[in-house]
Amino acid sequence: MAKKILIIEDEKHFHDIYKAILEDKGYDIICVYDGDEAIEKVEQEKPDLIISDIQLNLVTGDTFFLYLKGMPEYADLPVLIISAFSEKNYKGLKEMDPDVVYIEKSKLTEEKLLEEVEKKLA
Repeated sequence: MAKKILIIEDEKHFHDIYKAILEDKGYDIICVYDGDEAIEKVEQEKPDLIISDIQLNLVTGDTFFLYLKGMPEYADLPVLIISAFSEKNYKGLKEMDPDVVYIEKSKLTEEKLLEEVEKKLA
């Protein structure tokens, strides 16, 4: 069975890029556009990994992350954050989950995305 990845991103073109790369490697992709919708999808779909932006409509990515890590049933769910914002602005996320991976969009490559996804799902 293919590993399920939930992508939370408010910009459609980033969904399209991530989805194309990851589906090509056999992953099952679920896309949502805001943190509020993501909460519902996590409960419905039980993903193996979450890829999230920080800046979202309604519930932001960092608020969603805090919600997720505060729920015992999802506390160990791996998260990869990809954002246009600098990681230094979100150091508190590492304190909450030392395993969270934060990648700035300007530094993201297809190889880096696949490497981090494969590490998280290993």
